[in-house]
Amino acid sequence: MSAPDEALHLTATDLRMAVFRLARRLRCARAVDAMSDAQLAVLATLRLHGRRTISALAERERVTAPSMTSMINGLEEQGYVIRIPDEEDRRRVHVDITEAGTAIVAETIQQRDQLLADMLGELDFTDDELATLREAAALMRRVVDR
Repeated sequence: MSAPDEALHLTATDLRMAVFRLARRLRCARAVDAMSDAQLAVLATLRLHGRRTISALAERERVTAPSMTSMINGLEEQGYVIRIPDEEDRRRVHVDITEAGTAIVAETIQQRDQLLADMLGELDFTDDELATLREAAALMRRVVDR
């Protein structure tokens, strides 16, 4: 492995480990303890992108349509989503988030942001270090948004 390839690989390893550990800590903060990360992800998708079909949600979350149907059934029973029949094709159903679902997502985001802010605050970073973290966050978004 060449030096640039080795540096890239080491960077990837360090980044993966840091992101994994951070994500694990943040996942502990949620508005509803009994809600899974997968359920929160579906609600967040619906909040951000609007109503979707079950198959579109399944594809986005990389699960099977039957698994997504089961998840939607649970979210619907809890009042976090509703099913809306397609106006053109009555066999197709769309899923949309309810106000209660939107509130769960917003509260979870707030809790996670506060947890991370508290974690950062405990470390007494300098302004330059905080700027570096913001720059790193922008670079990481480029990686995942491509």
